[in-house]
Amino acid sequence: MRFNKKLENIKTYEAGKPIELVVREFGIEPKDIVKLASNENPHGCSPKVQEAVKEIVANMALYPDDSMMKLKDGLSQRFDVAGENIIIGSGSDQVIEFIMHAKADESSKILINSVTFAMYEIYAKHVGACIVRTSSQEHDLEEFYALYKEHKPEIIFLCTPNNPTGDAIDAEALLEFVAKIDEDTLVVVDGAYMEYAAFRDEKKKLTPKELVEKFSNVIYLGTFSKAYGLGGMRTGYGIAERKIIQELYKLRPPFNITTLSLEAASIALEDEDFVQNSIKDCFEQMQRYEDFAREKKIDIIKSYTNFVTLCFDEEKNSKEIADKLLRRGMIVRDLSGYEMNAIRVTVGTSSQNDRFFELADELI
Repeated sequence: MRFNKKLENIKTYEAGKPIELVVREFGIEPKDIVKLASNENPHGCSPKVQEAVKEIVANMALYPDDSMMKLKDGLSQRFDVAGENIIIGSGSDQVIEFIMHAKADESSKILINSVTFAMYEIYAKHVGACIVRTSSQEHDLEEFYALYKEHKPEIIFLCTPNNPTGDAIDAEALLEFVAKIDEDTLVVVDGAYMEYAAFRDEKKKLTPKELVEKFSNVIYLGTFSKAYGLGGMRTGYGIAERKIIQELYKLRPPFNITTLSLEAASIALEDEDFVQNSIKDCFEQMQRYEDFAREKKIDIIKSYTNFVTLCFDEEKNSKEIADKLLRRGMIVRDLSGYEMNAIRVTVGTSSQNDRFFELADELI
């Protein structure tokens, strides 16, 4: 059977290993498994969301509101932008897919960081576009600009804070960079972890309103999967100038977000106290990882997210470490696929982190 030849060079994206699979593979009791691999909020979602979702279940026979008015109104109020500047996706990665199909083709070049979210490359390959990567591990905007001038890419992806490393770009530097980019090049600012960065350092904080008002060629991406604790609801969004949103809407399938997802995200926006308390706890717990790394002489990248990246020397192997932890019921993310000898660990609850340090002392 023949398939699209563009699929030949695409690697399947590997999500964090689910608890259910670890139970089957290693015979570990679910209660003894700790998942710190997918950057989920360990505190779950707001109790207000849980209550609201229960009331919606009775209406599952009806299609969701395809205008997504309630969620758009909530985002409009949160970011002080118009509803016509917003598109909702099944996770922000669906919006990335819309962007790629709307702007790129086989003649296009896509500029990304050397280590960054894998779906940028995967979606670029869907349309046959050429990937241009920086050589620097962290976002070096001078190198980005030099590559921009050399290759004239159709799209530039700036992931800040960056996944899977956790570093973030100063907002002022990013704005200065975008100001130098031609209006026909679309700059995608992926702010999936921006709530964390804004909490830790005001200098890293970017707002969609500022980007949209200053630039007609920028789209800001956000998600409810991280700080809002709604990874299972798959809800993300893009905010941009109206013309960009209109073009993306041509690619959006009808009812791409479920009724439950729309309601959950809408209610989550109303409980900012829950979000801020979760973020505050995250950075309090992150200090323990920083202290651990210092004590064990392990390099750690300063993180503006809800995860930490631990980098090992040549005497240790990240793949082996991740596998040993997995066999003991601790799920973390091995980053050898990104050509890094490192593991990414979601900052969990106090007890989850206790378990990580206990196993890390023994196995690392």
